[in-house]
Amino acid sequence: MSYRLGVDVGGTFTDVLLVDEDSGATWRAKTASTPSDQSVGVLNGIDKVCAEAGIDRAAVAHVLHGTTVATNAILEGKGATVGLVTTQGFRQVLQIARSFVPGGLAGWIIWPKPEPLAALENTVEVPERMGSDGTVVRELDEEATRAALRKLRDNGVEALAVSLINAFANDAHERRIAQLAAEELPGIEVSLSSVVLPEMREYERALTTVANGYVQPQVARYVANLSAKLSAEGVPAELSILRSDGGLSGAGAAIAAPVTMLLSGPAGGVAGAVWVAEQSEHTELLTFDMGGTSTDVALVQNAQARIGRETKVGDLSVRASAVDVRTVGAGGGSIAHVPQLTRALRVGPQSAGAEPGPAAYGKGGTEPTVTDANVVLGYLPSSLAGGEITLDREAARAAVQTIADAMGLESAEAAAAGIIDIVNENMLGGLRLVSVQQGFDPRDFALVAFGGAGPLHANALGKLTGAWPVIVPPSPGVLCALGDATTSARDESARTVLRKLGDVSAQEFTEIFTELAESTAARLVDQGVPADRQTITYSADVRFVGQGNELPVSFDLADGPKGLAARFDAEHERLFSFTLPVGHELVNARAAVTGERPNVAPISLDESIAPPEKSGHTRIYVSGEFVEAALYDRLKLRAGDIVEGPAIITEMDSTTLVLPGHQATTHPSGSLLITPAKEA
Repeated sequence: MSYRLGVDVGGTFTDVLLVDEDSGATWRAKTASTPSDQSVGVLNGIDKVCAEAGIDRAAVAHVLHGTTVATNAILEGKGATVGLVTTQGFRQVLQIARSFVPGGLAGWIIWPKPEPLAALENTVEVPERMGSDGTVVRELDEEATRAALRKLRDNGVEALAVSLINAFANDAHERRIAQLAAEELPGIEVSLSSVVLPEMREYERALTTVANGYVQPQVARYVANLSAKLSAEGVPAELSILRSDGGLSGAGAAIAAPVTMLLSGPAGGVAGAVWVAEQSEHTELLTFDMGGTSTDVALVQNAQARIGRETKVGDLSVRASAVDVRTVGAGGGSIAHVPQLTRALRVGPQSAGAEPGPAAYGKGGTEPTVTDANVVLGYLPSSLAGGEITLDREAARAAVQTIADAMGLESAEAAAAGIIDIVNENMLGGLRLVSVQQGFDPRDFALVAFGGAGPLHANALGKLTGAWPVIVPPSPGVLCALGDATTSARDESARTVLRKLGDVSAQEFTEIFTELAESTAARLVDQGVPADRQTITYSADVRFVGQGNELPVSFDLADGPKGLAARFDAEHERLFSFTLPVGHELVNARAAVTGERPNVAPISLDESIAPPEKSGHTRIYVSGEFVEAALYDRLKLRAGDIVEGPAIITEMDSTTLVLPGHQATTHPSGSLLITPAKEA
């Protein structure tokens, strides 16, 4: 027998899920993350889950990994020193950027413009020019190029990005510069814009290419280190990395294009949420992943996560396909504080992380966090992660009391309730970004809550959004690892077309997209995915003639140019409530190829024959008063069991809170479906 192993490394915990590839049976484990060297936490998790399954490490054939290494390099500003090669006259392409300032009215007054990832002193120009149609306007001056590369070498650059004007139409000069760089800068990784993002718009192409080079050395070191340690520790597994768009790529492909994995971690959670929600017959979803450091939210239609063309990490926004996930700085470790100036309670985005963690963890943390507030309110059991972390209730109360004192509140419970209310509102803001702001009514969706802290806040978020039922999957704390283990290989190709749709014949239209699909399929074959197990999907960036911005639209190849135009009109109408009586322009063509989804056996619970057995009672603080809540062990719940709130349902990796006036019904697939009692 062979096994697949999904691993998700978060800011606080590392989650592991083991799948028997023959039977689909699964085992789960959770262990503390090790920020100084994430591979240590990964190996600890592998040991724990293999012991649980009673197997040897050598039986693990595939390790499927969602990682935040690339994300953290951007957020922490710890990427490589990147040199950028541009066409003569375009040296300040990153400094000029786009004339867009985030924020509301007069946001420009306080917005600090982020520094480009490639400094101006490490940006060089080379004499050359391509036309927008791919013709050579000016040949590449190789001697001047060598001199520019030697300057970058003397500046100590650690990675090289090459982004020439109109290289998307003809990449000959970029490929030649890569050859010259191999001679002048031996051992330096080179990112070409014609490979990373072969699309028009020089700023976005240059920025994405530089971002690829910025994270590439760190990603390469991490992947190589993890692969070596897996091998040294007796895990002869093939390592695959989760992409931002929810697919998998081989370790080599991930190192070559790390910009495609900036949202690797959150994408795994969305994939896992879709899988479990399908088991309970729900396909229209809002996903809500609350971990120790942040909360990730996304919207799913017809069991398909919305894929965007932008990846946003902090102030950086690059052109790379990614699940449309929005991240809020709100997690179990988010620190509550009262600024001296306003005397108003704030929660996050600062986090206590895994070290030292919340005060309740007993690792030296003293600042009040969301986890401490949940402890004070009585929502959490005495230990977490299967006994790995024992909670110190007195330390939690002492930390939260500092908030009560600062605000003049009468009790620590009142301060804790305020912390929870504020963090819930912060997360509601994220959910509105992916729903209301995109033209969707959250009441038309179910809310899937997971992550270690998600089920504690799920019922409250259901009340705030009106999204019912709230679905709490089995083992919600390790659902991201389930997503890693249940996803399939994926790759995509794109090219700029920039032609009026009315001028493109049906045959030419088919040829453009078929060529992209064939080249992408061939790359997946090289990664071990047979052609007969591949699925092809098509999308395009389309706009009205005369517009400056385009919309991504998915379609079937049989739709042809007219069908694509009709789909664009429908999407434009949905987003902006109008269309224009003008022609359409095909800007970028794209084909994505995915492999077969692996076999994972769904949970099937026995039918309940008696009311659920309570494991005890506890007092919790809700709506300004203490109430008696029943305790339940989730492992003892059976299909059809109904848990009336107020109640707390405990399991190894998470805790679910059912509020008064609500109830949780156990679905045969193992998920808890929380609804208002009158609607159950």
